[in-house]
Amino acid sequence: MAYDDEVVRIPITDVFDLHSVAPADARAVVEAYLEEAHARGFKAVRIIHGRGIGVQRAMVRSVLERTPFVKDFHDAPAQAGGWGATIATLG
Repeated sequence: MAYDDEVVRIPITDVFDLHSVAPADARAVVEAYLEEAHARGFKAVRIIHGRGIGVQRAMVRSVLERTPFVKDFHDAPAQAGGWGATIATLG
């Protein structure tokens, strides 16, 4: 039996796929992921948000814009998701 308030542990790697996250939780999860990735010393991460109509992409980029330790971000190369993923440089 699953409960909505169960804690889901997500492995922290340099790639994070938002497809496994409920849209209502995505902003908070991206913020927590970035904090943990930064704390673990990652210099760059790739966040896969999908192509769709761009809602998740816009949300991810708004979080990246206001995160002080994010140096820059851009679309991933075509072979790594293109505009369906964003690469962020952390510092």
